[in-house]
Order: sequence, then C-alpha cells, then structure tokens
Amino acid sequence: MSSQTQYAKNGEVSVAYETFGEATGEPLLLFMGLDFQMVWWPDAFCQQLANRGFYVARFDNRDTGLSTHFTSARKENALKAQLGMSKPTYTAVDMLNDALAVMDALGWGQANILGASMGAGLAQGMVLLHPERAKSLISAMGPPPTVSSFGSLKYIRMGALSKMLKIKPAQDRESEIEMLTSIYRLIASPGYPFPEQWVRETAGISYDRAPRDPNSTQRQLSASRATKYPSLSTIDVPSLVIGGEDDPLIKISGSRDTAKQIPGARLVTYPGMGHNMPQELWQQIVDEICAVAGLSAESDSGRV
Repeated sequence: MSSQTQYAKNGEVSVAYETFGEATGEPLLLFMGLDFQMVWWPDAFCQQLANRGFYVARFDNRDTGLSTHFTSARKENALKAQLGMSKPTYTAVDMLNDALAVMDALGWGQANILGASMGAGLAQGMVLLHPERAKSLISAMGPPPTVSSFGSLKYIRMGALSKMLKIKPAQDRESEIEMLTSIYRLIASPGYPFPEQWVRETAGISYDRAPRDPNSTQRQLSASRATKYPSLSTIDVPSLVIGGEDDPLIKISGSRDTAKQIPGARLVTYPGMGHNMPQELWQQIVDEICAVAGLSAESDSGRV
C-alpha cells in the first residue's frame, strides 16, 4: 500500500507524491510519462519494488494529477510542440526541480532514478544536470533527450501518434475513461494480454484526482524540447536501458541509441513488449532494476 498523498514545494509549485516501502530502504524515484498521472505506475509494481528493499517514491509531474496545473493562452499544437516551435510555459529544468523538491522532502541526498517514456528523458536529464543526486539510472521506453527536435522524429512511429491525436477529448468521467483506455490500448504491449480492468479502474482514479487537460500534453512536450542537455557520454552512474521490441509508439532504436551513448549501460529489450511494462515481465524487470542498484536479485516471493 502507498502512503497518503503528500506535497513537496518548488517555489509556488506543489508536487504531489506517494511512497511505498520502508523509509530505511534504498531510495528509488519514479518519473511518469507524458501527461499521465503517477497512479499509472501500478501499485502492485511499486509494492514489488518495495518488497525487494526499495523505498519507492512516485509523483505527479507538474500539470498533471494533484500537482500544480498551468494554463495556455491559446490551444496548443502537439506537432509544433514536439518540434520545439511552441513557446514553453515551463521547461524540463523546472520539472527536474520539482523532482528534486520531492527528494528533499524525503530527505534523500541521492536516489536511484527510474523513468518511463517522457519520464525516461527526464530521468536521463536528472542524471545529466544533477549527477550528484543520482545513484543509478533506469531509462525505460524512451529515446535520448539530447537529440534535436527534428531528430527526435526518427524514433516516433507516426501512425500511432496520428491515431492518438485523432482521439476526441473527454467531456465527462465516462468519456475520459474511454479516451484513456483507447490511448493505452494503442500503445500497449501487443505480445501480452491487455489489462483492461486495471486500465479502466486507473483511468477512473485519474479522472477523480484531476480531469485531463488536453493542453498539458503540449505544454510538457514544449518543456522537453526547450531544454538542452550535455552529452549522454558524461553519465558515469550504473545505467540500465529497457525497451519494448514491439513498442507501437517509440521505435526500439530509441532505447538502443540511448544505451550506446551511455558508457557501460546495460540494454535489455523484451519481445512482445510495447510502450508499457506488462505484469508478466515485472519479475524480470524488477530483477534488472535491483541489479543496477546493487540490491539482491533474489525473488520477492514470500516477502511482505
């Protein structure tokens, strides 16, 4: 079970976060992906990590969930945002400072940093810009954030992106559940069963916490493209890169190129895995995360 939602402060921004496990455990900070709330890190996955000795913290990026939301003066265009052609409301540096505020609130000088999708880019950014705060890096299903805006397009499957952009915005709770389920279905792992019940339940929880603002997607994309990072070759912490070989949204070359550019990084790819982590792979993925963080690789079966 997670803790009650708590809040860290980065200036005027409130950052909602929750923890799993014992405070004496190995710190592990989870970055969620583009415009998805922290509840999309499954409770059971977080608890499995906690059972293996991690003290896990997940949080809502700014503009999502219970963290501070922003507004746009006009409707934003997703493609322009991806290409860095939209004026950013904030930058990835601001988003990283939100994460640092969570670490500070928890009393963490350092943490193992795990990010998925857009969160993978933020996780890499954290290690690049704040290397003194990182113990290890786990980058999942994300390309290098160091490429140019136009260069980033080579990693995106435009067919899936086009379908996502055609999904109609939600008007109420039921239509938001349908919208989020449709998005998740588009990017889910084709080689594994679709977790329909969990997705619908989580979509409902997400709506009840904070209905989705379509412009948040563009604001977060603009933030990512507006930030310039040093070379990945400067990373010198133990690093793990995870990729889905059948990811419908981000080509596996994104993970491969990330691993190539980080000295000594371990690359692990899974056939049938898409742009999510199927429950059937959790044990293997958790073993890999434990290994890069220097924890025991023993199974958590029978542990509380």
